[in-house]
Amino acid sequence: MKKILLVIILVTFVSSCIGTGSKGVFGTGVSIALDPRTIGTQIDDSIMQKSLSTRLSLSEKKYFLNVKTKVLDGRIFLTGKVDKAEEKLKITKMAWETKGARSVRNDIKIKEDFNFKISAKDLLITSQLKSALIFNNKIKSSNYNIDTYKKKIYIYGIAMSKKERREVINEAKQILDVEDVIASILLVDDLSRQNN
Repeated sequence: MKKILLVIILVTFVSSCIGTGSKGVFGTGVSIALDPRTIGTQIDDSIMQKSLSTRLSLSEKKYFLNVKTKVLDGRIFLTGKVDKAEEKLKITKMAWETKGARSVRNDIKIKEDFNFKISAKDLLITSQLKSALIFNNKIKSSNYNIDTYKKKIYIYGIAMSKKERREVINEAKQILDVEDVIASILLVDDLSRQNN
């Protein structure tokens, strides 16, 4: 009886520690159950992402809201907006200094005067692409993060195959008014820690 009670308590404790939202356990935007990376890789990436985000926020509080970080297989992707070019360089340097960083892609933009029309269009483009990915049964939409800036779509994620990667890029190119698609989509087979 004590063993059964202990198992129930343990299961309850462990299940309460696991998130059920679309952000997954480690906030990477991909559910652990659907993420093709190993648990170890997911944990390493999550630690790197949280470490970099914390360092950026401690450096400048405004980076907490204005700069987004994403880590996939040790590769760091940066998006957002900053006031000056020097800040962009500083953030790139901090990303490279993150332990375990294999590469850094900095898609941070320099801020300009706010334009409601452009911002609304970017939001519409992002929403349309997210919907298209959800309804396309050839794509695991939960494996992708999407940002749009001045009609340019930035896609980060992990594809199960080259065919899926092509499908995602094609969906993005079909969205009305899109000027460019910048895809940073890794293949499951290319994940370094999967091959070890």
